[in-house]
Amino acid sequence: MNKRYSVTLSANQQAWLRRQLAAGSSPARDLVRTRILLKADGGPNGPAWTDAAISESLEVSVWTVERIRKRFVDCGLDAAIRRRPPHREYPRRLDGEQEVHLIALACTPATAGRRRWTLRLLADRLVELRYVDAVSYETVRLVLKKNRLKPWLTKRWCIPPEQSGEFVWRMEGVLEVYTRPCDPKRPQVCLDEASIQLLADTRPPRSAKPGKPARYDNEYERNGTANLFLVTEPLRGWRHFEVTSRRTKRDWARVI
Repeated sequence: MNKRYSVTLSANQQAWLRRQLAAGSSPARDLVRTRILLKADGGPNGPAWTDAAISESLEVSVWTVERIRKRFVDCGLDAAIRRRPPHREYPRRLDGEQEVHLIALACTPATAGRRRWTLRLLADRLVELRYVDAVSYETVRLVLKKNRLKPWLTKRWCIPPEQSGEFVWRMEGVLEVYTRPCDPKRPQVCLDEASIQLLADTRPPRSAKPGKPARYDNEYERNGTANLFLVTEPLRGWRHFEVTSRRTKRDWARVI
């Protein structure tokens, strides 16, 4: 039976499609459509497979084969392979001026009684200030993400009091200690401690293989906690650590 949309590829088109398959860098969807066109080619050098044979060989539906043939005849080779661009247009929920108001609001202190801004608080505040009639917290999240803003994230560091020469003097005194040369009679020893969890694997991990990283199961077993003391002398390249079951005053004093 004659097909309404028959595929006939030129020599240049066949060569280009085979290069696409050999490269293997195109999306899987495009490669499947490339194979459909090559097998459906009814030209002098084409295999001219039936739609049923192509469907069974490539594990696609017969309707998919018919649709690719139709797009090739109606729109050309590139349109038959590439994904059709979407025609729907999604209007912006917030225009440029409204986004500016949102960014400025996120950079100010939160409302009274609140420690920080949340997405819903920002959305409600925009409506209260009559910048918008209505807005969802998801729209607020997308705008903040686009502008790399995280009002719920804070970082802490030591800010000296204004016009406090004594603070700067004491800070410089501490920093000066680390600039002194190594002196065996006056060692510079640093001490730190941390509490850690003792975790055990419930299933044996799988070792790494060529092309695959080592894999560990997400489940684990808790075996209590332990305390780690680390004593180091950076200038001499020396360090010592101790593991204790608890962190008490006696443990601290013994390490000192």
